[in-house]
Amino acid sequence: MKIKELRSFSVDELSKKKTELQKELMKEMAMLSTGTIPKSPGKIRAMKKTIARIIKILADKEEKQKA
Repeated sequence: MKIKELRSFSVDELSKKKTELQKELMKEMAMLSTGTIPKSPGKIRAMKKTIARIIKILADKEEKQKA
């Protein structure tokens, strides 16, 4: 997902999206660890980046609320 799309989400939506992506990432990593070849190898990397973006945006929104 692009950062502009993520910034338009509310804090609750971002939290839900983060947990959803983390669950999906765990499934992909489990498949990888069992030796299964992933359908799209770049998907894991993209999910990790999206999760990191969401964490950053959540931190920014919390900082704005405190200020």
